[in-house]
Amino acid sequence: MSENNSKDKELSMSEKYTSAITLSDMEIFVFPELMYSLVLANIMSPIIWQWRQLDCFEKLRGKSSYKKLMRLKQFIIDEYEFNLDLETWGLTSREKELKRFEKYISAEQIATSNALFGYHGDKYYFDVDIRKHFGLDKYDSDIIPYWKTETIEAMDAFRYKEGYTKRAGECVSLSALYAAAAFIVCSIPLKDIYMLLTPLHSQNFIDIQGGVLTNNRRLVTRTMWFNGTALSNKAQRALRNENVTIVAHNSGYVHYMYDDATIQKEAYRYFASRLGDYLSTNVTLLIIANFLRFNRKYQSSFQFCREHRQEKKYIKVEVLFRYEHGSSLRIADDTFGRLLAEVSHEDYLPYKLDGRICCEQLMNFIDNEKVDVRQSSGREKLIEYLKPYIPDTVEFVEKLADFVHTEAKLPSSEKNYLPSSPIEIGIEQSREEIIECLQQQRHNNGTAELAFYAFRDMANCDWRPFIKAALERNPVSIQKAGEMPAADVYKQLEKIQNTSIYDGKRLAQPDEVANYARGDGIEKAFLLANIIRQKQPEQDIKITVYDNEVVLTSTSEYRFTSTKGFEKQVFIPAKGAIRTGD
Repeated sequence: MSENNSKDKELSMSEKYTSAITLSDMEIFVFPELMYSLVLANIMSPIIWQWRQLDCFEKLRGKSSYKKLMRLKQFIIDEYEFNLDLETWGLTSREKELKRFEKYISAEQIATSNALFGYHGDKYYFDVDIRKHFGLDKYDSDIIPYWKTETIEAMDAFRYKEGYTKRAGECVSLSALYAAAAFIVCSIPLKDIYMLLTPLHSQNFIDIQGGVLTNNRRLVTRTMWFNGTALSNKAQRALRNENVTIVAHNSGYVHYMYDDATIQKEAYRYFASRLGDYLSTNVTLLIIANFLRFNRKYQSSFQFCREHRQEKKYIKVEVLFRYEHGSSLRIADDTFGRLLAEVSHEDYLPYKLDGRICCEQLMNFIDNEKVDVRQSSGREKLIEYLKPYIPDTVEFVEKLADFVHTEAKLPSSEKNYLPSSPIEIGIEQSREEIIECLQQQRHNNGTAELAFYAFRDMANCDWRPFIKAALERNPVSIQKAGEMPAADVYKQLEKIQNTSIYDGKRLAQPDEVANYARGDGIEKAFLLANIIRQKQPEQDIKITVYDNEVVLTSTSEYRFTSTKGFEKQVFIPAKGAIRTGD
């Protein structure tokens, strides 16, 4: 390998390591292995393991993984908020981010898949003005949010942030949380969890009981996907209208822009097949009812034809839906009989309404003629049959076909599949055994290696990526300092709690300290170093950690107290490389 190639490789690894610390939207997009590194960091964290001792999960011991998953959903809904404050982690600039990643991906490629760099989505997103919906429309200059993904510790620490009463996280953080919790709390093997990232969303497909899709704090089963409710329709938005940019799995990843993939070829094909099954169903009476529930404009073309007290009776679809509203009973499912029993005698008609087709009659036609609306021949046959009843028949049939089948826009399977080692940890292992197992996999698995940086394990990681990230990608602490000189910032740091949001020998970044108003002495020292570097870039900085004392030396000396138990020296020269020593 030439000297230049060696330097390029070293630079690339340096970017990956620092990206594993900060985990921005752009960093995960460019280095897709980081997505699973965050999941592993959450699995190594003690927080989710403590959930297993809670009464709500303890009493499910021995129950199925599916039941545990449903309880996990309610726990996350109760305990976590969905955070879409785009400026939680401060602002950066398009120019800065594009410059940083130009050797990996072009600005034009980024603009086709990243909402902060010009992505608007397909026609659906234009129609709903998705940039305005997410608050992105105000970022029409070079300045953009530094959109960052949180570890479980940073999510839990939102309780300490002004304006929050709960733990919180954005969609990527929540998907990483769900993946880790599904493994730890629900005993679902990693091989059954697939992460899907689109330009505006992140979710997981869990291969259990026909498939379960995570959607922010909620879960969507296959039955729910087709139930025609507004909530389910909202959950479908990403897979219906966006390209999937990344699929991440314990065996690796596939990225729609990269020719190389590290995911196992068989695993990816299996996933695509299982997701396809989840997103497709046959037309049944239940599906027709679900379709009409969401597409109300067609209800006036339908009626239900039932036996009532041994007589033929008819009821308008929209009337029956009024009975369903606010009730736990549903049309055409197992509770249908009980719902019909609640219908007032006055709402049943003794004659068939002209201009309306019976739902049962439509089902008989579909069954007898073996109509498959996913096929053009089936749609044509159904259009001809429904013309006497539905004015805009073509639109109706096209919408019905779209309702029963979604074609996910996955990355191509025609990739160069690189030999890779899957992450090998089991649901039967303890947290300590998993950490030890991942330590052993670090030498031959880049995702496992990067996981320890996302975990912030400073006892077992090079400090330089952490320091580089602290000095280059923490705009919130700089903004909060404003015009204050370093001495005044130091006084403010002395006032906040001397407690880290990370346990053991793990460290928070400066903006985590700034946002949550707490930090160990080492973390406070790095926050102050970030301020000094910004205000006085010509100054050298030295940080010495010994036992419980931290001393930052620049033009002045600042002292902090630490409980982390490190012995370390950090040299941050005005020019030249960062150096560390024990």
